[in-house]
Amino acid sequence: MKIEKGQYGYIRHEKFKRVLRTVIAFAIDFAIFAFGLIMNNGSRRNIYSIIAAVGCVPAAMSMVGMIMMLMRKPMDQELHTDIETHAGSLPMLYELYLTTRDQNLFIDAVAVCGEYITAYTHENAAPGVLQFMEGHIRKSVLQSGYKVTVKIFSNRKNFLERIDQMREKQAEYRMDRDDEVAAILRQLAL
Repeated sequence: MKIEKGQYGYIRHEKFKRVLRTVIAFAIDFAIFAFGLIMNNGSRRNIYSIIAAVGCVPAAMSMVGMIMMLMRKPMDQELHTDIETHAGSLPMLYELYLTTRDQNLFIDAVAVCGEYITAYTHENAAPGVLQFMEGHIRKSVLQSGYKVTVKIFSNRKNFLERIDQMREKQAEYRMDRDDEVAAILRQLAL
């Protein structure tokens, strides 16, 4: 079963996928290098060594992505169940790891409803990190032509209360662009 970015279980799935891809990439490089050694009586001066060395570039890039995913802890199952019961039919995204040049932040859950984006992170972020990420999301969505209000909560109770409010007023908010805004959020995440 393929798990897309923004679905619950994405981090766990990506960890396995990226480890497997990295191991296979390096195994192919080492096999090509070994084949070159065997074919040229132990001499490293052959075309196969060059191919293996160049092949290490994508393998190393894959390793960087693997390390980034291995550093992330997946969302807690209890938290996911709790949010799902409160969210109802609200469009939700889960396990988004937002990265910028200056800051990184793991977002456990995001609700997109009309012009409102409400998110929750369990991480104890520095005081300015949440405001920075709110501005980053707002600016990125605005560049695509959508004006939104963004709020990231670090308090679980406050986030669930806001989700309840959004669910109750869901019919009042314009919902025709929620999929496009959610797609922008997926692009921002690792």
